[in-house]
Amino acid sequence: MSWYNKRLAKSIWVFHISASPCNNCDIEILDLLTPKYDLERFGIKLVGSIRHADVLLVSGVINQKVAPKLKYLYSQAPKPVFVVGVGTCPASGCCFNDSYNITANREEVIPIDLYIPGCPPKPEAMIEGVAKLVEVLNG
Repeated sequence: MSWYNKRLAKSIWVFHISASPCNNCDIEILDLLTPKYDLERFGIKLVGSIRHADVLLVSGVINQKVAPKLKYLYSQAPKPVFVVGVGTCPASGCCFNDSYNITANREEVIPIDLYIPGCPPKPEAMIEGVAKLVEVLNG
């Protein structure tokens, strides 16, 4: 696992999963790809296939309709895969927390390794979260 972490810390391929978001987090994620923040300078690249991903970026509320699809996508990802919850919704459900449709325990759907708080989180907070993930991978 150690050699994998060293390789992953230099080039992280990310697959973005929108689990019923309000799209504010999605806009901030796309902002990371603009020349102002340029996330690719850290070796981080968004990929179009989950089978090529090292990190899953989950935004939005994990509700009962999305949970089986999210679990299926997680099973398609090569292991080990790291899951990052972007925004308040994956962490706590935000204002939808008491809704009948929200899954009670989000950790039972997929294990989330890192939460980036905020509604929506600023691009700087997302870069800091990814930097901490790289720091953990480097050991």
